[in-house]
Amino acid sequence: MSVGLGIPVVKQAPSAGSAPEPRGAVMLPSDRPDDARLIDRFGRSGTDLRISLTDRCNLRCTYCMPAEGLPFLAPPSLMSIDEITRFARIAVTEFGVRQVRFTGGEPLLRKDLVEIIRAVAALEPRPEISMTTNAIGLSSRAEALAEAGLDRINVSLDSIEPETFAKITRRPFLSRVLAGIDAVGAAGLVSTKINAVLMPGINDDQAVELLEWALAGGHQLRFIEQMPLDADHVWNRDSMITADGIRERLSVRYLLSPDEAPRDGAPAELFQVRERTAGPAGPMLGLVGIIASVSEPFCSDCRRTRLTAEGAVRSCLFSHTETDLLGPLRDGADDREIADLWRGAMWAKPSGHNMNSAGFEQPDRPMSAIGG
Repeated sequence: MSVGLGIPVVKQAPSAGSAPEPRGAVMLPSDRPDDARLIDRFGRSGTDLRISLTDRCNLRCTYCMPAEGLPFLAPPSLMSIDEITRFARIAVTEFGVRQVRFTGGEPLLRKDLVEIIRAVAALEPRPEISMTTNAIGLSSRAEALAEAGLDRINVSLDSIEPETFAKITRRPFLSRVLAGIDAVGAAGLVSTKINAVLMPGINDDQAVELLEWALAGGHQLRFIEQMPLDADHVWNRDSMITADGIRERLSVRYLLSPDEAPRDGAPAELFQVRERTAGPAGPMLGLVGIIASVSEPFCSDCRRTRLTAEGAVRSCLFSHTETDLLGPLRDGADDREIADLWRGAMWAKPSGHNMNSAGFEQPDRPMSAIGG
């Protein structure tokens, strides 16, 4: 039950009092083993669920959205609290999902975010709950989110220089982001991760400065290679800053050595950070991560499954198809039917994103519409 992407389509909820149409059993692929997990043909199992809560955002980052924004989904097409919780419960109890991360767009734009987190935190077994955010508005909500059950926050921040931040995001909101990051620590949430994208001629000369700031604040910085998920489709592989380029820029000041802890399916390769002048025997200052989706892909150990804000499964960020779960749910499908639709979608997951092949085609939908 896959659909082409194109322009997002609003799915209308059934009218009040209407009886659901009878549904037939969902047929799983005949070559799929009888396994309850979200397995695929390449031996991987989805244990990390990313749920997009909205496609809306209050920034207009140049590598994600056009300056004028995008046509956003109408509210009736977004998943409700009950629908989000039901999908999360199926993932946790049926598939053994251990981690749930809320993404967007910008999840803080959901007024019911605290209630969503509280509902998912009440699941048994309880998953680890995290959120990726731009942190605008986080300063006033961090405490309530922590009390509701949020375990960890990832903040997208590409520069701590106000002019550069405004150039990238097209908004002068750096002070609000930094206030949000400070509020995370005050709320008792630990291990805040900072996600940064380096772009040539814009902020690639600030890599050392950004890492120095992150280490001083006790944050784990993760540099992410710019991916072809921009709405304007102007991504150029030849000009992007690769993992090698990131390491080269950091080596001016720091000595990096691979961390000894197992990667365990994580997208970031971690490096121990030491002052270059202190040498390899010097004290470790912290860790830095590099997510090299383009130049050093890690598809063979991908453990992620994604739900878009309108309740469709994406087996890969770069998929050209989605499998609708919200429509069947609203039409009366039971948990088994939903679970089998999900299993079928993940069984068809490709071996990789194929960004390094000549035939690669960028998805129509940008990151803000997919959810990271």
